[in-house]
Amino acid sequence: MESEDRVRDIIAALRTSDSVSVAELALRHAVSEMTIRRDLDELARQGLVRRVRGGAVSLLLRGEESPFALREHEATEAKRRIAAEVAALITDGEAVLLDSGTTALEIARTLRDRRLTVLPLSLQAAHELSTAPRIRLVLPGGEVRPGELNFTGPLTENAIRSLRFDTAVIGCCGLSAEHGLTTHDLAEVSVKQAAIASARRVVAAADSGKFTRTAFGAVCPLDRLDVVVTDNALPTAEHEALTAAGVAVRTV
Repeated sequence: MESEDRVRDIIAALRTSDSVSVAELALRHAVSEMTIRRDLDELARQGLVRRVRGGAVSLLLRGEESPFALREHEATEAKRRIAAEVAALITDGEAVLLDSGTTALEIARTLRDRRLTVLPLSLQAAHELSTAPRIRLVLPGGEVRPGELNFTGPLTENAIRSLRFDTAVIGCCGLSAEHGLTTHDLAEVSVKQAAIASARRVVAAADSGKFTRTAFGAVCPLDRLDVVVTDNALPTAEHEALTAAGVAVRTV
């Protein structure tokens, strides 16, 4: 049973991270590195991982996201710093598209006192900005996704395509050199793509945890982004890949 429990724990780790380390797993489970290598070899035979030097890379995609209310309490301090940095990139008078998600909601709170035109893609952000004295608030229409309360569907996409933005602030469920920017909900893919196509500048805002994940729906490769704002736990390899793709990286 101890071996089965350990393997289940490794699979659980692979569902939240794109890779695992033999040394870290051995320390975590108080077993030898040889034992962990055998576990990973068995998972590789089952087609769940690809073995690499020092560990394994997950072949599992995370098809579902955790509820908004739960995500709102994750990496809260990092999201506040990211929001402040994104706000510093935006100049008064700009037209801004603000994506849905918990990081975007924190950005909306940071922009409340600014003089901007903002099209938010969630009811939470729209509510946050509805009483802001100098915000010109524009809503896109469309269907509202239960729980997340974000706008989706052809009405939303058409509204976005009919406008032009100085800056689109885009959130994500996953971001990596290999898979680019990804999201769990397929309806969000075309909304995000429309936002990216309608903006002069694209700023991706994501805490560093998103760089260990790949979601189901592919939105765009790295070179479609102009700036990535994240926290200072960004993996070095991902930082180098972003820079190589011509993306400006701001860590906070």
